[in-house]
Amino acid sequence: MAIMDMIKPTFWDTDSSLGPGKSLFNYRRIWRFAIALLTVVALIPLLVMATIDYNVTRSSLESENLLRTARTTSNTRRTVASFLKERTKALDFLAEHEGIANLRDCDNLASILASLKSSFGGFVDIGIINNQGSQIAYIGPYDLLGRDYRDQAWFENTMTQGTYVSNVFLGFRDEPHLVVARKVYDAKADEAYILRATLDTAQFNAMLASLDLPGGGDAFLVDVDGLIQTPSKFHGKLLQKVDVDIPGYSEKTSVQQTRGGDGTEYTVGYAYVRGTPFVVLVVKHTEELMKPLRTIRMELLWILATSVALILLVIVGVATYMVNKIYIADQTRARTLHRMEHTNRMASIGRLAAGVAHEINNPLAIINEKAGLISDLFHFKQEYAQDERLQKNIQSIIDSVARCGRITKRLLSFARHIDVEMDSIKFKELADEVIDFLRKEAEYRSITLDMNIPEDLPEFISDRGKLQQIFLNLVNNAFQAMSDGGTLSISAAKAAKDSLVFTVADDGCGIPETDLKRIFDPFFSTKKKTGGTGLGLSITYGLVQELGGTMSVESEVGRGTKFTITMPLAGPDKA
Repeated sequence: MAIMDMIKPTFWDTDSSLGPGKSLFNYRRIWRFAIALLTVVALIPLLVMATIDYNVTRSSLESENLLRTARTTSNTRRTVASFLKERTKALDFLAEHEGIANLRDCDNLASILASLKSSFGGFVDIGIINNQGSQIAYIGPYDLLGRDYRDQAWFENTMTQGTYVSNVFLGFRDEPHLVVARKVYDAKADEAYILRATLDTAQFNAMLASLDLPGGGDAFLVDVDGLIQTPSKFHGKLLQKVDVDIPGYSEKTSVQQTRGGDGTEYTVGYAYVRGTPFVVLVVKHTEELMKPLRTIRMELLWILATSVALILLVIVGVATYMVNKIYIADQTRARTLHRMEHTNRMASIGRLAAGVAHEINNPLAIINEKAGLISDLFHFKQEYAQDERLQKNIQSIIDSVARCGRITKRLLSFARHIDVEMDSIKFKELADEVIDFLRKEAEYRSITLDMNIPEDLPEFISDRGKLQQIFLNLVNNAFQAMSDGGTLSISAAKAAKDSLVFTVADDGCGIPETDLKRIFDPFFSTKKKTGGTGLGLSITYGLVQELGGTMSVESEVGRGTKFTITMPLAGPDKA
């Protein structure tokens, strides 16, 4: 509760339903509206910019990933195509410079195979097949001389198209390999032959495995039917169906985002190797590729959360400060207006009291004169001079007239002090003047008046009329708070720093702690049910401040209330 009391705005406990027109000054509603409006104005652009920044960053990252995947796929396709082209060109070179006759020489063919292995690598065997499909020359680890290939599809394709590159297959060797073949023409024999070579896949595999692919990447070859041609890390075994879809043939490299059989999202680059059955696949985990986005997103969220917190803190602080200022200005204005109204009313009452006093003084003077004349006449006549009862009655009339004179004089004195007039004041005399107005009520209600004012208390400069209003209001409030038989104490003492301290204490009902900090607010009253206006203490507090003093209150429910007023000896500061 202490912390809440510290951070609670000054206006928070203001009851907007009190007083005329106070519904127009609902400070909580103004405060909430200001915070809501400032929050919308400040946070919506921030959130929009953060969303745009995030989307732009995501789009840029996705574009960069697609571009990198496409570049890697294209480079891999060029590498594979270059690998196969080098070896088919080597066959063209042999056919052109060696001729079929020299190639059919087994020793020469063996020498050529050894040269191909040492210079290019990857060659397993080499052979020549006539146009009837029979292998007429062969050098390699297997006994394939005389083998008939005329019924095989690759033979027909080579004879028709002139060039052939097979997909990877096991064959009767039971090892992954592929075949490249070139159709050559022997002018001397006027016959067509096929120069055929077998390549192992070791260099293929090494070439693709050496690629450094981020995001759990995998690069491998498949054929047009989707059978894996080189080892894959994550997407199936050799010569099995790959777990991603293969798009239709395209001359250009394409990149697509697709899902695997297990639902994982992949970014896949496709590139068909022209003149071969191979398709280069570069497969990357989309989630891994987008990891930087998560880092950026967390940083953006932290920045956004921090910014929002700071903005809200500033908004609440500014809104609270401004509404507090409005509240204080309204309170000051209300207090000033009602003090002016009260002053005007008191001035009217003073003028009325002065008029009444003058009107009463005239017949009182006549009564006093006539009573004195009757007393003198009775003294001269012996028959009345000895009548003590009659003399006492006449003296009672004269004393009552004198008492009425003193009352009217006090009313005139009070009326004169309505106007602002700084004067040297003895507090004991001022307290007696105030108490005289309420002394009869105190006697009637058996209220004990305890006046503890030192005789040597120094005089001080102030406005007598306003001081009378201050103490009259405090004494009136004390009387209303006390039950019959209570005690009212008025005391004064000299304090440090050239000031005097006055206290008005009662043993009445007291004020609840929750109401203490609002007791000087205009229209706040603890006596609403009994007709309280809530202006008395507000006006009193304003008058004390106007005279350069301070005012505080201490109270305990059931024990009473004490008001303490501190006034400067030299009067209010004229500045």
